[in-house]
Amino acid sequence: MSDVLVVGGGVVGLFCAYFLRQAGASVAVVERATVGDRRSCSYGNTGFVGTQGAAPMAEPDVLVPHPDRELVSWLRHFRQARNDRDAAETYRVLLDLKKRGLEILRELCASGGLASTFTADGLLLAYRTPEGFEDACRSVPAAVSLGVPLRILSPEELCVLEPRVEFDIRGAVLNEEGAYVRVPESLGELARLVTGLGVKIYSHAEVVGFEVAARTITTVRTAQGDFRAGEVVLAAGAWSAECARRLGIELALQPVKGYSVTVEAPPDAPRLPVLCAEASIAVAPLGDRLRLAGMLELSGMDTAVPAERVEDIRRAVESYLPGLKRTTIIETWSGLRPGTPDSRPHLGRVDGFTNLTVACGHGHIGMGLAPFSGKLVAQVVTGQRSDVDLAPFRVDRFAGSAAR
Repeated sequence: MSDVLVVGGGVVGLFCAYFLRQAGASVAVVERATVGDRRSCSYGNTGFVGTQGAAPMAEPDVLVPHPDRELVSWLRHFRQARNDRDAAETYRVLLDLKKRGLEILRELCASGGLASTFTADGLLLAYRTPEGFEDACRSVPAAVSLGVPLRILSPEELCVLEPRVEFDIRGAVLNEEGAYVRVPESLGELARLVTGLGVKIYSHAEVVGFEVAARTITTVRTAQGDFRAGEVVLAAGAWSAECARRLGIELALQPVKGYSVTVEAPPDAPRLPVLCAEASIAVAPLGDRLRLAGMLELSGMDTAVPAERVEDIRRAVESYLPGLKRTTIIETWSGLRPGTPDSRPHLGRVDGFTNLTVACGHGHIGMGLAPFSGKLVAQVVTGQRSDVDLAPFRVDRFAGSAAR
């Protein structure tokens, strides 16, 4: 029996385990597959972790032929959250989490195995249209005032940063705090770090049920047997909703599908990561490879990769970076990000239970939100005062939810 059982061995669950262990708790993690498995949300993404991307999620494509009750409810809350006031507040709280998370990553990646997976040389935001670039230039002062180190680049400055790269763009902005981790390698290193601290990770241990007595989860039943713990943390990504449903909890959570295409890097590939802004497609350098990733789809738990989506991503990137035409595809992939209607994660204790904490819903910026979310969860579970107000992340902020 452990002090804490973490359900989910993705980046959020591993950071929860890390900080809980740092707080002195004995910790076990149950993972439905293996850490960094291809089915993991973090296997094939671009791994961006800096201060870019704190804005709420854009309108996703809805590809479910017959939307169910949960999806209809999610979409209603999503559209209610799409107003200037809520969007500005969400940007503020997510940016704070990302900045704190970047500080944690810088410290953890200063040495050891994680160091080789972390790069923090900046990120380029590229704009193809005059309107897009003009809007970006107007938004720079406000972002800088909130602590995002953005700088509008002249063509000469862009050429100095990326002398070998052919761009077909109107202009570019540099985020000097842009950073990314190489996945899935970083997950493997993080798992090695926590196991070295004494955390036990159980693979192929999908949760199949719970036993509850007197509002307390007494047993977590998995494909690898039963587990008992004083506290349970639900951090199972897109599968958190299904797990919560077994406890009678309806989470406002939907799987948001994204795609990536990994290609061979040509000699004139960008050195820095690039966000093709209007297309919302990211490019991450991975040594002799490049990863191109993006898209937002509400298509249930489907992880198929249609050929047309691969072509959409390649065409979008090539329109910004013509030198990437005719690159050889190494791998295509899709993953399911756990998305909430307002893009804020669910973090906190669950009403109706004495020992359940939820940590899910980190969406398309989970890699950047995970480090500090893990610290907050450890503070909640161990009864410490949290470093930030958790009210924006309450699970019961949506109808049908049950947490504080």
